[in-house]
Amino acid sequence: MNNMFSAGELAKMQKISKQTLLYYDKIGLFNPSYTDPDNGYRYYSAEQLDYLDTILIMKKIGFSLNEIKKYMKSYTTENSIAFFHNQLSVIEKKIQELSLIQNRLEHRCQQVEQIYSKQASEPIIAMTDCTYILYHEVSHPYGMKEISIATKKCYAQALNHNFPIFFECGVSVPLERILSGRYVEAKTAFVTTENVPSVSNIIMLPKGLTASIYHFGNYYDIDSSYIKLMRFCRQKNLKIISSSYEFCINDYITSRYQEEFITKIMFYVEEVSE
Repeated sequence: MNNMFSAGELAKMQKISKQTLLYYDKIGLFNPSYTDPDNGYRYYSAEQLDYLDTILIMKKIGFSLNEIKKYMKSYTTENSIAFFHNQLSVIEKKIQELSLIQNRLEHRCQQVEQIYSKQASEPIIAMTDCTYILYHEVSHPYGMKEISIATKKCYAQALNHNFPIFFECGVSVPLERILSGRYVEAKTAFVTTENVPSVSNIIMLPKGLTASIYHFGNYYDIDSSYIKLMRFCRQKNLKIISSSYEFCINDYITSRYQEEFITKIMFYVEEVSE
């Protein structure tokens, strides 16, 4: 046919699949100019090429197929300007979100690389900056199943409400449980975040003196690192004044092997005079 293209020819020309053209036809976005009644083959006119280019460009800009379909029913210069200005706002918001994600992911990579390469498991004393955490209570009997459920609640709340998160989760274990040897019975699970004043289950871990240690390997062996850290505090005349805060540095997000897991254990402490 003169000035007509088959679906295969048009797909090859535009570097898209025939299935894409079939789908566009199915949803009423881009219909063939002619369909052969005998074999069902679809043909497109030369005049439709610019129309398809517009659809593909709009999609590249970030519009959904439904938005493109609605737009192309009746578009003029005037409503196009308004439409594009609105999309610029959408793109700017996405750029800001991606920039935050990029910064936090870079931080996570650097953190894992530095700690994993050193494999240092000796306790340290440091002045820690304040950190905000979004938490949920861990249900009885406070096992890994209950911890996982509470952690999922944290991530679900953060993602559903678009709270800023740093791809880092953890748990808090009350000091009395630790002193009685119940090292893995967490009271709360949390994800690190930023201050959102209107959210009641976001709290600030204050700036303060801390003692910490990195536990390498299976989480169920963490008691050895707790014992080492508490012994260190006694030797340094440091009084533990908080629950423990465990931060998952290397976990199921970055490795499937538990022997590669890294957990930071941290207590707030104060110096005691001899």
